[in-house]
Parts: sequence; C-alpha cells; structure tokens
Amino acid sequence: MSDPGKIFRQLHEQEGLFIMPNPWDRGSTRILAGLGFPALATTSGGMAYALGLRDGQVTPADVLRHCRDILAASPVPVTADLEKGFGDSPESVYETITAAAGTGLAGGSIEDFTGDPAAPIFDRSLAMERIQAACAARDSLSDDFVLTARCDNLLWGLPGLDAVIDRLSAYEAAGADVLYAPWLKTMEQIREVCAAVGKPVNVVIEGPGARFTVPELAEAGVKRVSVGSRLAQLAYGGLIAAAQEMRGQGRFTFAGQAEDYALIESFFPEEYPDKIGH
Repeated sequence: MSDPGKIFRQLHEQEGLFIMPNPWDRGSTRILAGLGFPALATTSGGMAYALGLRDGQVTPADVLRHCRDILAASPVPVTADLEKGFGDSPESVYETITAAAGTGLAGGSIEDFTGDPAAPIFDRSLAMERIQAACAARDSLSDDFVLTARCDNLLWGLPGLDAVIDRLSAYEAAGADVLYAPWLKTMEQIREVCAAVGKPVNVVIEGPGARFTVPELAEAGVKRVSVGSRLAQLAYGGLIAAAQEMRGQGRFTFAGQAEDYALIESFFPEEYPDKIGH
C-alpha cells in the first residue's frame, strides 16, 4: 500500500459500516486479514498480554515496535491504540503521532484518560489542546493519517452522556477525523452520540455492546466497529480453561474443540517471508 492512510480514510467515506477487529500478534493479524476484514486496529490490552504485561505497562518504544510487527503481517490498513499519546503534554502527543505515522500506520487514537484512576480524565481545555496537537502532527505528514479522538468518561464511571457529547464535539472542532467513546451501553446512547456529531463514530463491542448487531449499529449511524481486547481475551480465556482442565481435572477434553490444524496453516505463507517484523 503506497498510502494506507488514504485507503483507510476512504473506508470512512463509503456507504455503510465496517468492522475493524483487533489482532494482538502476527498470527492473529494474518488470520483476521485473511478472513477479509478491510482494516485492523491494535489493542493495548492484547499487546500487553502478548508481552507478559498488564495493560498500560508497555513502553512507548515497545508500542511502536509492536505496531511495526503488526504492519509487517498485514496487507490492509492498520490503526493503532496510542493510549494517551505517551505523555500528558500536547507536545508529547504531537511527537507520538509523528512517530506512529513513521511506522506506516494508517491512523491512531488518542484518549483523554490521564493514567491516574484518582483523577482519570484530563481537564477539558488540556484535552482539547492535546487533540489539536495531534491534528497539527497529522497535517504535517506527507501521507494521510486518520486521527481518532477518544473520550473515556463513561469507562471511568463519570456520569452524563451530555458531558461525553460535549467532549466529542470539542474534539471534532479541534479537527479529529473519527470520534469514539467506550462503554456506550444502549442503542439510544449510540444514536444520540451519532446524531450529535458530524464525524464518523467508532463503537467498541464490549460488555453491554455484545447484544448489538451490525444492522442495528448501522441504522444508528455508526461507521466503524472495533472489539478492543476481546479477541485476545477470548484466546487467552481458552488457554486458561484448557490449562485448568489439565491441571485441576487431569482431563483433555479441550483438545476436541481445537481449531483444525490445516485451516490455521492456510492463513500463513508457505515460504518464510523476507520481512516478519522486529
């Protein structure tokens, strides 16, 4: 792809909703791309688990290394979970977007979570300055880059959808390309957010969203659906259950539920690729 950001932006401009699942390593990347999804997104949780760490403990250098690893295995555009932009200041966010774009990413998201559960959300004015800095970095690039601005109010138990919409509207005014608020619990909330903003909205399928369907989300005005760390949690959950069965029960019934070896092999190249990501 000569300009993955341009391809990624076109997905947001076309009719209908698209699903953008979240791989956590090269293998899951090849499988999801091989199943026909038009774009992929990294997951901070899945990435951390693959490195044997908790979500939020990965260094900026390892995040960028992980992005390059995913990109090396992906034939479709990839956007990255860049968390809070590797720092609190607008300057750090600017540098993060520049560095992320340098890996070949098609886009990235910046959230307003501070990293401190005691005071979880950046002050509104600083949060807006951070998105403005991210937009300035995007605009300085030679290739396209789709910037997603994320409001984490609901994720951290701060009540009031009006406050979420106010934040998303501010991020839209600052120049964000896509808007995103995790933990929208009802279709009514999703409709209200989509109606209140003029940019594409991403919805993540998590606990309360598991019952939503693609037609329902599309009808509500959603443009993009992601699944966060849920696929990684599903895979690791299967591993935990199988290990507990072996260790606790001395049984191996899980082996009968394993996916077909040949099917999994079919997603991977027959010859060792020249570039596998480092």
